[in-house]
Amino acid sequence: PGGWGLAAAGLLSALAGCDSGFGQATAQHLDAMGFRVFASVLDPQGPGAQELRRSCSPRLTLLQMDLTKPEDIQRVLQHIQAHTNSTGLWGLVNNAGFNDTIADAELSPLGKFRTCMEVNFFGSLELTKGLLPLLRSAGGRIVTVSSPAGDLPFPCLAAYGASKAALSLLMDTFRSELQPWGVKVSIILPGYYKTGTTCDPAFWNLQKQRLVASLPRELLQAYGEDYVEEINRQFIQFMKVAVEDLSAVVNSITDGLLAANPAVRYYPGQGLGLMYFIHRYLPYFVRDLFLKGFFINPKLPRALRREHHDAAKK
Repeated sequence: PGGWGLAAAGLLSALAGCDSGFGQATAQHLDAMGFRVFASVLDPQGPGAQELRRSCSPRLTLLQMDLTKPEDIQRVLQHIQAHTNSTGLWGLVNNAGFNDTIADAELSPLGKFRTCMEVNFFGSLELTKGLLPLLRSAGGRIVTVSSPAGDLPFPCLAAYGASKAALSLLMDTFRSELQPWGVKVSIILPGYYKTGTTCDPAFWNLQKQRLVASLPRELLQAYGEDYVEEINRQFIQFMKVAVEDLSAVVNSITDGLLAANPAVRYYPGQGLGLMYFIHRYLPYFVRDLFLKGFFINPKLPRALRREHHDAAKK
């Protein structure tokens, strides 16, 4: 139905970010459907790459790529071009993503903003531009995993959210510009799923310790170390609602690749309809209250607390 017959064996698809999570699950799913898959991984000897070798057919090609390294991207582009020049490329799935900071924008080091932009935006931009001649020749598809954090101001996700906002706008622009070429572009905006290190409390505790150690003394005093601790505690608590079954996202990506008329945006995951309704139709203060109640509601910074003012007066 809906053009799924396009999944005949031999169609070529490139996926970025297949070490774990959505990328790995999608690579396995497309391989099982008969696609020839080029799957990029950060670590070709890591457990994610080993799992793909074990579970997928010999058709699947693993390629090492770090999206912050232009030479890696160029090497992957050259490999895919060499193997698809005669056929073109049917699909590109931009899935790689990075975030390792849960903190207010003021507390997040500038370097974290830059790394998020390098991986989530510039890496996907360079890969997409490099593969566009092949995608245009096939009249193919671009499917990009973005995030609701790129549409809504989630507390403590400024670096990640800003990069995903840029990515979503870029893909919307590609969608408009590539229409004459017959290339269809879709964006996936998933709910909260259990992928990679996103649900590892030990990882986030370590990141919190590094953040506290890196903060200027005056800034840490203004907010308070207990402020950062409370954000981390709430986030680890929130992680418990992460969904383990990734099939809704994999199905959305697959539909974006294969449906005759794919959706412009897919929203796999519970609660997103309500979230976007509040975002679009209710006042800003309602949206902000909702996001704090749903995700993280930071305590008052130390410098604004009554006991701090009382102590300062003495």
